[in-house]
Amino acid sequence: MKFELDRVFVEEEFRDGPMARRILERLPPGVPLEYVADGRPAAMADRSQPDSFAAGKRRLILMRRRSPFLMACPAGSGEFACCGYLVLTLASNCPMDCAYCFLQEYVADNPGFQVYANYADAFDELQALVRKAPKRNFRVGTGELADSLAFDTLTGLSLELVDFFARQRNLTLELKTKTDEIENLLNLDPRGQVIVSWTLSPHAVFASSEHRSAPPAARIDAARRVADAGYGVAFHLDPVIAYPEAERDYLQLLDHLFAVLDPSRIVFFSIGGLRLSPGLRAAARRRFPADPMLAGEEVLAPDGRYRTFTPLRARLFRTLSERIRRQAPGLAVYLCMESSAMSERIFGAPPPVPAVLGERLAQARRS
Repeated sequence: MKFELDRVFVEEEFRDGPMARRILERLPPGVPLEYVADGRPAAMADRSQPDSFAAGKRRLILMRRRSPFLMACPAGSGEFACCGYLVLTLASNCPMDCAYCFLQEYVADNPGFQVYANYADAFDELQALVRKAPKRNFRVGTGELADSLAFDTLTGLSLELVDFFARQRNLTLELKTKTDEIENLLNLDPRGQVIVSWTLSPHAVFASSEHRSAPPAARIDAARRVADAGYGVAFHLDPVIAYPEAERDYLQLLDHLFAVLDPSRIVFFSIGGLRLSPGLRAAARRRFPADPMLAGEEVLAPDGRYRTFTPLRARLFRTLSERIRRQAPGLAVYLCMESSAMSERIFGAPPPVPAVLGERLAQARRS
C-alpha cells in the first residue's frame, strides 16, 4: 500500500463482509483498528488537529452509504456545457492532497476517507437505470469524490467493477485517477466497456501542487500499459493553470503523451481551467501558502468562482485543443465546467446537448 493510515474504523455490520476481509488482510501491521456501530462520527473533522482535512485523509472508515450511489455529476448545471456524466460514489475523499482540490471545501466537515461496504447496492441502482432507459448508453465514473484507484490494492474494488461493467451493453465505466495503481486491471478483460482516465498536468504543476500523486510520466506509462491490456484510455487536462510557462509546458506534456501512446488508442480528452470558489480559494491558500500555482490573478467570474482572465483562458484552451486535433483529428475533445459560449469560441460550433455528448463518450470505446 502506497498511502499511510493512522487508524481504520469498520462498522460492526460489515465486520465479516468481503470488503472488510480484503482490507484487513492487506492492511500494514500496526495500524490501529476499531469496530464501531456507526462510522459517521469517525469521518467528521477533528478540529483539534492543525489541519483537520489532512488528518481526515489518514483515517479509513469502512461504512454503509446511506444515500444513493448514483447521481448526476455535481459539476453539471445550466451554467455549463455538461458532458452527461453520471457519478457512482463508492468512496469519499482521497489520500492524495492536490492544492487546488475542491474536496477541501466540499467534504471539509467530513474528511475521513470513507469506503462504502454496501457497494453491491450500487450495482442494483445501475441495473434499475438500464431497465428504465434500455435504449440509452451511459458513461458512469467513480472518480469524482475519490480517486478511482488510489486504494485499489487495499480494497480490490476494481476487480468487481470491471467484472460487472464487462457484462453490460448500455453502461461504460470510467475509472479516473492520478496514480499508477493499475495492477488489478491488467489481468481482466473489460470487453470494451471500461475506460481508464488520467488527470494530466505538466511536471511544474505536479511538483508544486499534486502531493502524493504519481508523476506525469508514470501516469502516461500506466495508460500505455492498460491500453495494451484492452482498456480505453482518456485524459483530463484539468485544471489548466495559467502560470508563466504554461503554454510551453502543456504542449510538451502532450508531445510526450503522443510519443508514448498512439493517439488512435485514446477515447477522449477533456479540458478545464482552474476555478476556485471563494471558500475553496481561501482554504487552498491557507493550507498551501507557498504554492505559486495558487497565486495567480484570477478574476471573480459570473458563476461566483475565481477563474483565469477569459482571453488568456481561451488562448490556452484553443492552443491545447488544436495540438490534440492535429495529432488525432477525429478525437472527441470537450470543455469541462465552461459555458456553451466558451465551447463555441474554442471549437467553432455549439456543444452537443448533455445527453447526446454523454452517449457519444459512452460509445466511443466501442466505435
